[in-house]
Amino acid sequence: MSKLIAPSILAADFANLQRDIEMVNASEADWFHIDIMDGVFVPNISFGMPVLKAITKHATKTIDVHLMIVNPDQYIQTFADLGATILTVHYEACTHLHRTVQAIKASGMKAGVALNPHTPVAVLEDIIADLDLVCIMSVNPGFGGQSFIENTYKKVSQLRHLIEFSESNCQIEIDGGVTNKNANELVEAGADVLFLKVRTLLKQLLILKIKLHKLVLSC
Repeated sequence: MSKLIAPSILAADFANLQRDIEMVNASEADWFHIDIMDGVFVPNISFGMPVLKAITKHATKTIDVHLMIVNPDQYIQTFADLGATILTVHYEACTHLHRTVQAIKASGMKAGVALNPHTPVAVLEDIIADLDLVCIMSVNPGFGGQSFIENTYKKVSQLRHLIEFSESNCQIEIDGGVTNKNANELVEAGADVLFLKVRTLLKQLLILKIKLHKLVLSC
């Protein structure tokens, strides 16, 4: 299976947003990763519906929306209407996760669940077969520029074993601190999708793609 790169729009130049979106469109990147923060579930606020609408107007690739918000259920249909391909909610923000996942799928999107660094993979045991994506937070959500958490490798490996044991088709995404220095080890642990900042896209994407391609061929 080929490995995917998902640049984060949060790191784009918002004074030149269309330019950066078109750069991703023309690049070897695979998805747009869009972080929605509410200032409650995480300390920071990112952007809302009007900006997402502008992004989807110009984007030509998969729209991977990561909700770092409380009460995500009330916005599911809104994100579907705005063109999200994948909608990821946090395990820690959902009281009735199964219901939330089913609502996302009923709205025509793929369903993802994100796990904070302190949350064990085992909490997904009874729902992994229903998921299209699990996003492993390799930094604490809500802030950029954090150091990669080394325990991530173990969590990815545990999640890969759970997916294979359950015969699920779920993909594993890594969010935070991904560089060309740790990409190989993450893929070897079982990752499918790697998060990357838009501002580092041009200087890192080609290196990452070459490394990942070689790694897949060697497997």
